[in-house]
Amino acid sequence: MTLETSALLTDFYQLTMLQTYHTEGMEDLAAFELFARRLPPQRGFLIAAGLEQALDYLENLRFAPDELSWLAACGRFSPRFLDFLAEFRFTGTVHALAEGTACFADEPIVRITAPLPQAQLVESRLINLIHYQTLIASKAARCVLAAPDKRLVDFGMRRAHGAEAGLFAARAAYLAGFDGTATVLAGMRFGIPLFGTMAHSLIQAHDREEDAFEHFAAAQPDHVVLLIDTYDTEAAARKLIALAPRLRARGIAIRGVRIDSGDLSEAARRVRAILDRGGLRQATIFVSGDLDETRLQQLLADGAPIDGFGVGTRLDASTDAPILELVYKLQEYAGRPRRKRSQGKATWPGRKQVYRTLAAGGAFAGDYLGLDADSQPGEPLLRPVMIDGRRLSPPEPLTAVRDRVRQQLAALPPALRANRTAPAYPVHIAAELRQLADRLDREPH
Repeated sequence: MTLETSALLTDFYQLTMLQTYHTEGMEDLAAFELFARRLPPQRGFLIAAGLEQALDYLENLRFAPDELSWLAACGRFSPRFLDFLAEFRFTGTVHALAEGTACFADEPIVRITAPLPQAQLVESRLINLIHYQTLIASKAARCVLAAPDKRLVDFGMRRAHGAEAGLFAARAAYLAGFDGTATVLAGMRFGIPLFGTMAHSLIQAHDREEDAFEHFAAAQPDHVVLLIDTYDTEAAARKLIALAPRLRARGIAIRGVRIDSGDLSEAARRVRAILDRGGLRQATIFVSGDLDETRLQQLLADGAPIDGFGVGTRLDASTDAPILELVYKLQEYAGRPRRKRSQGKATWPGRKQVYRTLAAGGAFAGDYLGLDADSQPGEPLLRPVMIDGRRLSPPEPLTAVRDRVRQQLAALPPALRANRTAPAYPVHIAAELRQLADRLDREPH
């Protein structure tokens, strides 16, 4: 049992609640919905991501013998309950937004309908899986909007909050439109294109910078992109002009340079001029170093001759908005709608559907949040993806998800595509849903 698949990767109160449900025989159908209560001020939209990993978790959820032994040793759980956990399987139904769909506050990303103990137990890990990839995909999409037609590469694994985070960040960024990642395991696991040049240490390990360039080119003759800011960026660019003929005689072309420090805009201008004068017009300029969508916009608005960007820490940690207020709430149990009324945290009750309307040109015009049984204007977005604990279709190729994201970003209202503060996208609450909430509020509890 690995960390990713352990049934104990959950909050302890899930198990204490499950024992209560089990003891009291509370096993009627429950419907839970996972959604964002509100969006961070820096986000006008989210890109739903992580569904593939969520479905894999649900389909394979088991308690291993050593996990059951450990729970028994805790002294908190009855033998009958532990026997129940030994046979535990998820047998429910899942409705979800397709990965790569743009979504907004209050809109369910995933709906789980299952016997109450099953629907309850999966809460913590589902939030964990959907939250992080949605967070990173939404950040990456903003970078894609800021730098259209530029190469974007995820560089952030080393500062991601753990191994799984680094791996899933590469996936989320790629489905949002990045061209690839530096994280090697993401290439093996997900088929994401890999990019990488060199570190300053390779340069420093040589007595002469030009020797480091030549040795790297000989080792990677089809992928010669050289880091040139270890010492003097412009001097290094001039060394490449001298080196290029020798490499060319060996059938090796200098494909590009990377700059990782300093005034990236000015450095790119100076290096571009040096490369062009030296006959290396085809060599691209790739930059990295503390970048995010705001910095990308600034560099391109400044006219910097940059062909691609490595985006690292600020992407994988989503530093401007490191969390989403993603929650998983009970909306129906035993055939009755349920509504949480906590101050500032009230929920819309019942099983719900999201309907999206379009303007004449195909842009998103507004969404309707309504009860699943009551149709509203627009296209319903939540679709069944799992029944009786089994997927309805094979995993969707990431290329298809990337295409969906591209279409979704193109259909966003212009103000949301501009990565600046904009009026909130309209999500209309259907009259029938409001009436249901009002009726439940009048009932005694």
